[in-house]
Amino acid sequence: QVQLVESGGGLVQTGGSLRLSCAASGRTFSSYAMGWFRQAPGKEREFVATINWTGNFRKYGDSVKGRFTISRDNAKNTVYLQMNNLNPEDTALYYCAKGAYTGTSSTETGYDIWGQGTQVTVSS
Repeated sequence: QVQLVESGGGLVQTGGSLRLSCAASGRTFSSYAMGWFRQAPGKEREFVATINWTGNFRKYGDSVKGRFTISRDNAKNTVYLQMNNLNPEDTALYYCAKGAYTGTSSTETGYDIWGQGTQVTVSS
């Protein structure tokens, strides 16, 4: 079964950038949609971005549109999240997830395998 491991989180100042990676092991995920979610303490898990299996369709949450970019490299079994112009409201634990369906989804129920998360902290 697929295992997902996120990396690339850390501490960054307001206006800075980070690039998160999600590496899959156990099997390839080239035929599945992938997504990113985030959760801050005391808040519900929030949809960030999703990408279809070919990489030609992407969807973003309203709070990150124009600042974040999701991409994937199926040959490397890896999905990325480029985060630019970060602000303190972006501080959260970021999770990578594999889609459970053939299409993309902006809800947690649309995904069946989740990573452990990587922490992103944006200071002011």
